[in-house]
Amino acid sequence: MSERSNRISALRSLLAAIAAGLALSACSGYGPGGGADPYNDPDSGESNAAPSSDAEAGTTGSDAAETSASIALPTPDPTVPTQDPAAPETGAETPMSEVATLGAGCYWCIEAVLEQIDGVESVVSGFMGGQVDNPSYREVCAGTTGHAEVVQVTFDPGVISYEELLDWFWRLHDPTTLNRQGADVGTQYRSAIFTHSPEQAEAARRSLEAAQPSFEDPIVTEIADVSTFYEAPDYHQGYYQDNRSAGYCRVVIRPKLQKLGLKECAPRGRSREQLDTGAGRGTLSRHGIPDSSVGRASGC
Repeated sequence: MSERSNRISALRSLLAAIAAGLALSACSGYGPGGGADPYNDPDSGESNAAPSSDAEAGTTGSDAAETSASIALPTPDPTVPTQDPAAPETGAETPMSEVATLGAGCYWCIEAVLEQIDGVESVVSGFMGGQVDNPSYREVCAGTTGHAEVVQVTFDPGVISYEELLDWFWRLHDPTTLNRQGADVGTQYRSAIFTHSPEQAEAARRSLEAAQPSFEDPIVTEIADVSTFYEAPDYHQGYYQDNRSAGYCRVVIRPKLQKLGLKECAPRGRSREQLDTGAGRGTLSRHGIPDSSVGRASGC
C-alpha cells in the first residue's frame, strides 16, 4: 500500500510540475495566444520559420536579417508595366545621320564648300556612276570609266535638311554647263545628284524645278539612283585645307569660298605625317595650273 501511495504522490508531483511550466510559458508571452512569437513576428529581426534542426537553429543574426529583408520586399504587380531605367523615355527619338552624294565638277571645290556648312558631319571625295569596278584616279581623269567626281556627304537632318543641302549644291557650281565646270572639261565633271532613296529622288526633282528660275540656261544636272561609291586616294581628301597655296586652290577654290561668304581657312584634322609626306604633289596638271607647292599645307 505504501508503494502505491508513493507512485500516486510522484504522479501528482509530475502533473504539478507540468502545470507550472505551462503557466510560466503563458506569462512569458510565448506560445499560442501568448502574443508575439519570435518565429512568426516579422519585426523581431529573426527568421520567419522555426529551425528544423540544431544546425539550422545556429543561423547567424546577419543571415536572419537578410532573410527577413528579402521577405519584406513588396511583390511586383504584373499588371503594372516596368521600364529599364537605362532605357530612353517613351517618345524620345535618336537622331540619325543621312547621306547625300553630289557631283558638281572637281570634288576639291565641293568638299571645300560643304565641309563648312552647319550640320555637315563629314565630306568624302570619290567616284560614282561609271561602268568599271575599282577605277583608278587616272582612269577617271581620262574619261574612260564613265564615273563622275562626287562627294559623299554625311549630315544631321536635325540641323540641315536634304533640301537645304541641295540649295548649297545649286549655289556652289553652274548646273547649266554639260560635262564642264569652268576649265574642267569631261564627263567626270558633270553635275549630278545620286539619290539614296525615293524620298531623296523626289526632293531632288522638286529642288531642281525650284532652282531653274535662278539660271538663264536650262539645268542639265543628272538625277540618278546611287551606285557603288569608290573613295578617292587619301591625298585628295581635304585637299584645299592641306594645299591652300597651290595654284588651283588660289585661282579657283578661294574665290568660290569668298563669293559664298565662307571662310578661306576652315580648320581640318589631317595628320602631320600626311602633310609632311607631300602627298598630292604634282597632281594639279589636270587643271592646267601646275604649282610646286602642291602637297604642302600653308597658313592664311
